[in-house]
Amino acid sequence: MSNKEDNFKEQFKQALISTAKVISEDYKLDEKKIDKNLKSKKIDFFDITNLSNKNDFIRLRAETDSGALKKKFSNIEIFKKNLPSNPSCKLLYNTAEKIRYEVLGGKMLKGVGKNLSENYTQKIGSIRKNQLKSKKDVSVSEAFELYMLKKFFNLELNDISSKMLSFWEKDFSYSIDKHLDFLNKNLEDQNNYGLKFSEIFKSMDVFNSDNDENNKNDDEKNNEQENKPENNDDTQSDGKEDENKQNETQTSLDAGFDLSDQQMDEQLEDSESLKESTESVIQKTNLNNVDQEYKIFTTKFDEIAKAETLEDIKETQKLRKNLDQQLIGFQDLITKLANKLQRQLLAKQNRAWEFDLEEGLLDSSKLTRIIMDPYNSLSFKKEKDLDFKDTIVTLLIDNSGSMRGRPITIAALCADILSRTLERCSVKVEVLGFTTKNWKGGKSREVWNKTDKPKNPGRLNDLQHIIYKGADTHWRQTKNNIGLMLKEGLLKENIDGEAISWAYNRIKKRKEERKILMVISDGAPVDDSTLSVNSGDFLEKHLKKMVKFIEDKSDVEILAIGIGHDVSRYYNKAIKITDVHELGDVMFTQLSGLFDNKKKLH
Repeated sequence: MSNKEDNFKEQFKQALISTAKVISEDYKLDEKKIDKNLKSKKIDFFDITNLSNKNDFIRLRAETDSGALKKKFSNIEIFKKNLPSNPSCKLLYNTAEKIRYEVLGGKMLKGVGKNLSENYTQKIGSIRKNQLKSKKDVSVSEAFELYMLKKFFNLELNDISSKMLSFWEKDFSYSIDKHLDFLNKNLEDQNNYGLKFSEIFKSMDVFNSDNDENNKNDDEKNNEQENKPENNDDTQSDGKEDENKQNETQTSLDAGFDLSDQQMDEQLEDSESLKESTESVIQKTNLNNVDQEYKIFTTKFDEIAKAETLEDIKETQKLRKNLDQQLIGFQDLITKLANKLQRQLLAKQNRAWEFDLEEGLLDSSKLTRIIMDPYNSLSFKKEKDLDFKDTIVTLLIDNSGSMRGRPITIAALCADILSRTLERCSVKVEVLGFTTKNWKGGKSREVWNKTDKPKNPGRLNDLQHIIYKGADTHWRQTKNNIGLMLKEGLLKENIDGEAISWAYNRIKKRKEERKILMVISDGAPVDDSTLSVNSGDFLEKHLKKMVKFIEDKSDVEILAIGIGHDVSRYYNKAIKITDVHELGDVMFTQLSGLFDNKKKLH
């Protein structure tokens, strides 16, 4: 095989791996630990040695997408919990789960859906059946896969596959068709979806009636095998025939598939474009679909504003001076906290060493080596940085009216101290705020009034999300912005669930390996306009679902600081601050623990 072909295969393999990492959101993905399907053994998922024609590209890309989607959307514990005991039912249950996460991924990403559909179309087109006279000629698992592809993927079946399905379609339709709406609505809820299919399979007559017959047949076959002498001539000849057929259909790379530079580029560009676009789409879809009951009347009047655009320079500087006056009594605290935390983090960073280097610090333990061999250069060591430096912390601050006065001052102090402290430790910090543009609904309420006030409109106010400090901007450049939190008239209502969703989507796009979201709030979400026309717990339920999703299904670590109020009913990891003087000890304890072990947050 030529070097060109080897290079192409390696490039294509890397594109597949990169795409799988992005789709699965597992950037440390071990390529040997992805399954092609739920019943397969551990294999090398990205083995592309068999790459003889264009169809192989379609198959490999589809299998990569399917494996990544399984990792992202399929929970093994839920899968096992609802798994039927009947062996035949297990096969169908495997297929149903595979179709679930593939359809889910296809709806989220059109390119993935196209890859999967093309692969299934190709698979259907390759079916060859010589005898199709009765049910005995078609296994129930084959027919069920065709049924699922027809109903959930909306694939058109050819004559052969249609005839295969026809023997079993009545059984499936009778038991499943009435539940299709429920199943489609619960594609994102693996437990409800799997439980429903498990119940369906258990109730199907075809499995109940077949159990006894299958058991009898198995006993008879076992007895026959025990009594009959071994005769493998027929099976061996069949195996040889299959081998020959495979060999005939496979062609060499040179003969069967023209590896032109243009074709290489096309294949790799498709994979790269998918890799680039997938992350943001997944992030948006995940959170938007967490709570399907949560509604928004309109987003037309929502705003994401940079802090410096909210006020002129003179007023901004005035507010910063006001904050600095508040900080006068805490200068010693800031210095001590920063130095103490920095020492702790740097101590963690520098405890790891690389040895046997050609340059660096002389390794005293290797002095004997130098004496024996003066020309041996591998006698140096170097401090190795730990991964904690590859970290971003997002501070999301409640800018509601209830925070006015001492609470917002404490929050601004937190933001200022944290920004300075963590930046000294090479940890990037982003400071965000959330409020509404108006009291009691604003323009959203006006539009609602003009449209005959439809019932249960959902969120009915204009959001204002504020960027006080970007992650890549130094504290010195944005310190005046933090003072804007003290501005009169800025603080209005707070819709926490959507603010957390916004902050989550921002931090997920970051390249840092460690992502921490810290919420500073004084309690429950409140918006009079929204709560007056929806249920009283409308905003609270949404907040809880957002937080639970991030805590359970995301690699973003989330914790909260409650200003004067206990917020532990919303966040598993939460602390309470009632006085500014508590700030130093509390923040040091929490932050130092934050970098000890990731698992502590869960």
